Amino acid sequence: MEIKAVLEILPASIRKKLEETENMNNLQEIRIKIGKPIIFQIGSKETIYNYIASNEDLKNIMQRMSNYSLYAFNDALKQGYITLKGGHRVGICGSCVVEENEVKTIKDIASINIRIGKEIMNCSNNILPYIIDKQSILNSIIISPPKCGKTTMLRDVARNISNGIDNLSFKGKKVSIIDERSEIAGCYNGIPQMEVGLRTDVLDSCPKSQGIMMAIRSMSPDVIICDEIGTYRDMESLLMALNSGVSIITSIHGKGIEDLFERAVYKEIIENNVFERAVILSSEKIAGTIDYIYDLPKKEIIWGK
Repeated sequence: MEIKAVLEILPASIRKKLEETENMNNLQEIRIKIGKPIIFQIGSKETIYNYIASNEDLKNIMQRMSNYSLYAFNDALKQGYITLKGGHRVGICGSCVVEENEVKTIKDIASINIRIGKEIMNCSNNILPYIIDKQSILNSIIISPPKCGKTTMLRDVARNISNGIDNLSFKGKKVSIIDERSEIAGCYNGIPQMEVGLRTDVLDSCPKSQGIMMAIRSMSPDVIICDEIGTYRDMESLLMALNSGVSIITSIHGKGIEDLFERAVYKEIIENNVFERAVILSSEKIAGTIDYIYDLPKKEIIWGK
């Protein structure tokens, strides 16, 4: 795991604490709040250090992160995060400046959460035979609670579909990732920091409802991949993509297939039989555990449980 970009933005005092930490390969988050101890999330274990972060610490981090020009990062700030080289993402909280019901920027930054970008190569290998039919991609949805690996799974699915899969005799497809929160590809200056495949294009920080149609019109994808659908506009865009003959792979927050059936926002895509497969993840053993795979047209579990 390459965390050089993270170390470079940290003040020496905090960096030293991090370098002394065991199991650095399992580092997931660094939480820093003015006037509070810093917290490292390492795997499932939370470690609280008795170093109290100061206003100067946060100011120093923000300056380094923005190359001493926060103004240049204003568009990112109003989204509430900045992506670092390497695909690591820094969530930001403070006083929001709101104009006409829209957040224009964040000032008086009081806390940050550095989420470590990770790739787990081949984590999707077990689900690929269930979402690929010869040379076709079945419209699929990954369902899981937060921090159970759905974004990591989507990224690896994109990589495999884009590159091709020898053991399935599957030829690589053109993939468009609509990465609204810069989590799947982890773009830095528009360039994916994560391995998303040879034939993959990324629309970074683009709303899904707009990006899906932009990709269809301009990039002629075979497959569109996006994360965490949840609005009626997202649903409309998915239906338009389906009518354009593009395959869809996406995700939602949930604990099981019932979360897809029971929420009103998903009613239209269920009635239109948009999805053929649902992959349900959990962290029962480790994050990314595949609980079961569900065949939506047949309404039955085809793997697991």
